[in-house]
Amino acid sequence: MIEIPKNVKGLIFDLDGTIADTMQYHFESWRKAVTPYGIDFNAELFMSLTGKPRTATILKLNELFGTTMNPIEVGAIKSSHFKTLVESTKEISIVADVIRKYHQVLPMSIGTGSTRNGAQKTLEVINMQQYFDIVVTSTDIINPKPHPETFLKCAELMKVAPKDCVVFEDGILGMQAAESVGMHVIDVTNYFTMEFTF
Repeated sequence: MIEIPKNVKGLIFDLDGTIADTMQYHFESWRKAVTPYGIDFNAELFMSLTGKPRTATILKLNELFGTTMNPIEVGAIKSSHFKTLVESTKEISIVADVIRKYHQVLPMSIGTGSTRNGAQKTLEVINMQQYFDIVVTSTDIINPKPHPETFLKCAELMKVAPKDCVVFEDGILGMQAAESVGMHVIDVTNYFTMEFTF
């Protein structure tokens, strides 16, 4: 069991790669969408962008590679491919066990770069939707990770001060977001191995 720091009063969870083992599916879907534009979308690049919403990811790739991908068109290709894979998603047990243990013990929320529809679908597939009344998605904020808005909104809705929250994350941008406002961070990749296959 992952140990929660003492004095923590609220738990915030990223979703993809933290509660739900979806990262391989996102990786495959991004590769399908951007490879036709000559982008070598490898695991290192993927992890550096983890936590960014779809549109922000495509704009960043345009900036990095000098491409002119249309965020709506490329985002739709990524999204539709992901939908063909999502039904096979499994929970990440070591994190899901924390959720079950602290349900109705501490306030809990999700702060994800996913869309609201995408987050709801993923939570349903892994049968975790009943644990979270508070789900903050890319649809609910202006500034995505590494800006802390997502997690600050979670804290506000839980009525817990940021310094009293712990954030469970797998992405660099999410960890930076949480640390920038004094939240505790648990890097879930210390507890399970994430490997990507092409």
